[in-house]
Amino acid sequence: MGKKKCLECEEPVQGRVDKKFCSDYCRNSYNNRVNKDSKNLIRNTNNRLRKNYKILTELNSSGKTKVTRTKLYDNGFDFQFFTSIYTTKTGNTYFYVYNEGYLSLENDLFLLIKKE
Repeated sequence: MGKKKCLECEEPVQGRVDKKFCSDYCRNSYNNRVNKDSKNLIRNTNNRLRKNYKILTELNSSGKTKVTRTKLYDNGFDFQFFTSIYTTKTGNTYFYVYNEGYLSLENDLFLLIKKE
């Protein structure tokens, strides 16, 4: 059986039989390259959630207020990103970004609420 080669730089690997990399640097480089797409998706999603949370927090300083859809859009709010949904017994559906929620009302109005 020949010498095993590092999966990143193809240098010979010394040490344990199941070792795949010659160094921590090569192991990290390899894993960063392999996982790049999923890490970008997670980073971008977290950035969107953070931005939505910031918008809801700024527009709802009192803990309960009404705003227009236009005001949310103008601030850059993205309705595709939220962390949970809560439907009341009466059928109202609240969307939450962490503890900041919103409920769609009539005439393109939204009720913003903060869950304590």
